[in-house]
Amino acid sequence: MGKEAVDSSITLCRSCDLVIRKRALPTGVRAICPRCHTSLYDTPYCSINGMLALCLTAIFFFAPANLFPVLELEFLGSVRTTTVIEGALSVYHQGYWLVGIAVLTSAVIAPGLLLLSILMQILIVKYGLSSPSLKTVLKHALKTQGVLTQLTMLEIFVISFLVAAFNLADFATVSFGFGTFCFTMLFVMTLFLMREYDLEHMWSYLDER
Repeated sequence: MGKEAVDSSITLCRSCDLVIRKRALPTGVRAICPRCHTSLYDTPYCSINGMLALCLTAIFFFAPANLFPVLELEFLGSVRTTTVIEGALSVYHQGYWLVGIAVLTSAVIAPGLLLLSILMQILIVKYGLSSPSLKTVLKHALKTQGVLTQLTMLEIFVISFLVAAFNLADFATVSFGFGTFCFTMLFVMTLFLMREYDLEHMWSYLDER
């Protein structure tokens, strides 16, 4: 016997297990369980085109955020600048290889892969769902989305820039570089992108096809 088709229009309330049939919702509206009033699902505030704009903007800031200096220190007439990548490599060469790898992964590699993955997902949804091979690629990208999201920790490094500037202000003149601005904008764009991105909604594009 063949496998029964899964009805993706049916959902269960995670609090009271009430069976509910999904309905199309206007943008920004959330469905509520009629029995226990638990939030069930909603539609993303941002369209696919909006997410594409946010993703491309984040990618635009990615390269300068990692290649331009984020901090400039002036101490006793000596000026030293550093980038995020140089900082990670410096920690690695000082013997703290695990910390260096963690910094490089969470600040450079994982964010880059995350943005490229989301860009690929958006483009496939917009233009490539008619291709079985691209649908398979989309499925694999959605499966790895959670791992890339957990590995990306841009907010920690934005906070670390501010903490470092505050702690070193008594000993040296600390200036933020162009890379700091780009890294902050990368964080902001990624933050808004992930706020609008909904994994379940992206899976629904495959279910609809």
